[in-house]
Amino acid sequence: MASYSSFGNSDSSSAVYKNLCLLSAVFAFSVGLTVGILIPLVYLNAPSTSSRNYTSSTPLSLPRLVPINSTNGNTNAMRYPTVSFVKGRAEAAAHSDLLDDGVYWGKKVELALPQGYQQHKHTAWQAYVKKAVAVKMEPGCGRMQNRLVTFEDGAKGCVRYRQNTDQIQGELFSFYLAKILQLPNLAPSAVSVVDLAQPLWKNLRSEIAAAQWNSNRPIVLTQYIPNLNAASIPEVFKPAERHLNKFDVVNASRSDDLVELAQWSDLIVFDYLTANLDRIVNNLYNYQWNSNIMDAPAHNLAKKSDDDLLVFLDNESGLLHGYRLLKKYEIYHSVLLENLCVFRRRTADAIRRLKGGGDVGTLLRAMFDSENGDGVKDILPTIPDKSVKILNDRINRVYDQIQKCQAMFSDDFL
Repeated sequence: MASYSSFGNSDSSSAVYKNLCLLSAVFAFSVGLTVGILIPLVYLNAPSTSSRNYTSSTPLSLPRLVPINSTNGNTNAMRYPTVSFVKGRAEAAAHSDLLDDGVYWGKKVELALPQGYQQHKHTAWQAYVKKAVAVKMEPGCGRMQNRLVTFEDGAKGCVRYRQNTDQIQGELFSFYLAKILQLPNLAPSAVSVVDLAQPLWKNLRSEIAAAQWNSNRPIVLTQYIPNLNAASIPEVFKPAERHLNKFDVVNASRSDDLVELAQWSDLIVFDYLTANLDRIVNNLYNYQWNSNIMDAPAHNLAKKSDDDLLVFLDNESGLLHGYRLLKKYEIYHSVLLENLCVFRRRTADAIRRLKGGGDVGTLLRAMFDSENGDGVKDILPTIPDKSVKILNDRINRVYDQIQKCQAMFSDDFL
């Protein structure tokens, strides 16, 4: 019995040992299998160094190329990943004096821009014309029936005379819109009426007869600007390029190029709003027959030789005549606007105010009423409601373009 008991305990211990070994092996296998599965899953789900660069706070720098569709003027951002967020931020900082937030002209460019014609100069000209006495009138200032007048004190002005009243309206209200936008590129202008009984005209009876002007007609009298040179179309707006964005600015090598491009950015916005077809749109339209026309000077645009101010001349097609021809020319207006992605912040802010207020018509009419007497208002109508509606639509379009450019090129999206 004792011998049996000793045998039975040994056999039982051996069985327990075998069971423990089996359980240990199963446990080890299970743990190994679990770890083997979890490690790849954890690795795959963990944010890598490159993926962390795509978070909202630190996005990756993505240079964008904007191909041009010359048929419809649409732009599409094509993204090509290159360097890290750190390099993108460094590049943005390096060019912060040229660009502000990747969409607006920077401080260095703004400070280099010519002052041009500010409000005080417009006010001074308005007061001068009301008391001026012309002593000489001769051919000049562009179109056939325009005339260059000389006043008693030797100052000079350009008189725009047209048979069609809407061209005088277009010139005047385009000028008013430029003042609302604070564009300094239009020479001071005022409206008068051809009336031989007025001091302004009383000495010019024979010259007016020779010019075949009719009495009681509205004219626009603009301050004469000497020393004007032709202005060429920048390469970035020619068909081979035809876009201006932050990368074009960074690649520009000369500061005077940037000063000119900053003024061109205002010109494109202004001409789009007014649908002016007598400037660069004229060149674009004729390009289909003459591929060299883009190398010719831009129509009705000049540069002052003393300070490089671009002067926006002859805006008579704006807001009325140009609007009637939108079906024919809108594609050319649009292709310029849709490929413009650098703006003067002051101009962009004005667009935002006009969009938010929806009151551009009220502002234009108030300016017309305050600056002109009954003699002018009796023969020159204010801006039509139809034109105001189209202008508001185009203000919205410019606003949308600015928003699109911010989404594409803002430093926050680097």
